[in-house]
Amino acid sequence: MIALTYQYKLRPNQQQEAEINQILDVCKSVYNYALRERKDWLSSRKSPINSCSIISEYIIPADTPYPSYNNQAKSLTIAKKTNPKLKSVNAQVLQQTLKNLDQAFSKMKSLGKGFPRFKKKLRSFVFPAMLKNCLGYTKVKLPQLGWIKIRKSRPYPEAMTAKQARIVKKASGYYLMITFTSSESVPDNPVGKVSLGVDAGIENFVATSTGQLIKSPKFLLSQLRELKLLQRRLKKKTIRSNNWFKYQNRIAKLHEKIANTRRDWHFKLAHQLCNLADNIFVEDINFNSWSRGIIRKQSLDSGIGQFINEILPFVCWKRGKYYAKVDKNHTSQECPRCGHRQKKKLSDRKHNCSNCGYQINRDVAAAKVIRNRGLIAVGHTVNQNACRDGLAGVQLSLFDLLPS
Repeated sequence: MIALTYQYKLRPNQQQEAEINQILDVCKSVYNYALRERKDWLSSRKSPINSCSIISEYIIPADTPYPSYNNQAKSLTIAKKTNPKLKSVNAQVLQQTLKNLDQAFSKMKSLGKGFPRFKKKLRSFVFPAMLKNCLGYTKVKLPQLGWIKIRKSRPYPEAMTAKQARIVKKASGYYLMITFTSSESVPDNPVGKVSLGVDAGIENFVATSTGQLIKSPKFLLSQLRELKLLQRRLKKKTIRSNNWFKYQNRIAKLHEKIANTRRDWHFKLAHQLCNLADNIFVEDINFNSWSRGIIRKQSLDSGIGQFINEILPFVCWKRGKYYAKVDKNHTSQECPRCGHRQKKKLSDRKHNCSNCGYQINRDVAAAKVIRNRGLIAVGHTVNQNACRDGLAGVQLSLFDLLPS
């Protein structure tokens, strides 16, 4: 099955906008109430009855079942009969809110992390089922909201069915994310002839096995002066005043602009890399550790984890390119020509092999090692696709993606 999500900007009228805000508020209340119910049930059973505090914890009868999704969904159905606020919202939307909470608890148990947090603001909700003939040329028909105008920035995918819709509230307005599905199965992309190794870094955003060193535009740092100015002005405003909310919104719009610029640059770079090769190999790196280390600011500003783990594999799948991850250990210490390993300091930016005398940029050498490991993983020998330097690859150039 294929599932694609298309995003369109909504153009609701005042009544629809008020109704969307009301749905978000009710969903937030349902989520927080259900979370409080689960935490209270667990707190009442985490200690013996003779030592349980009657001040800080609720006393819940011993025969009360655990508030799972099914039990909370039944309670929600009963509460909708007497609560007009709950009755004003589509039942499937509220049930989906409970499912989101249940998924958060499942991840908490599997990952061994803390409880989900209470929501101060809820920015999205889902219609899990769409109506028949709901897609118009410049409008979409949604449950409870009716026909709502959209900015159709791209055509709907052909031979695919609209499965569900999510409304997201951002600083720049409301957006509709429609998920289209198709029953057709797509086989995995085959291994091609030309291969490319991509090494992720901080000084250079990525280095390719063809010798390209691509630096990342400083998305956040380029807007940092304006951001600091807005934050200083915000600090002087009375909290929760009209001007305070205006500057909050301006700061949020600036952050959204930075994120959109970064994502657009990532997609353009991914397409350019796909133009160079049929197979793309990257390191299997845990980028979460990068975001907590000494290079956290540079890593988060460049968005290298988003590019390697999300955008590049999606673009490769869409364009029929083979994408794979290889072992990350010792890629910067190994010689791409003879395989000899020698230790290097972080300050050593040149690879100079003491065994065969091969000299090249350190990041490019690591990209060549990644490509060699990828070829071995897919069953190709390095010599089969050899080019001038004795290794697989092609000598092509990327256009300058940096903004002027």
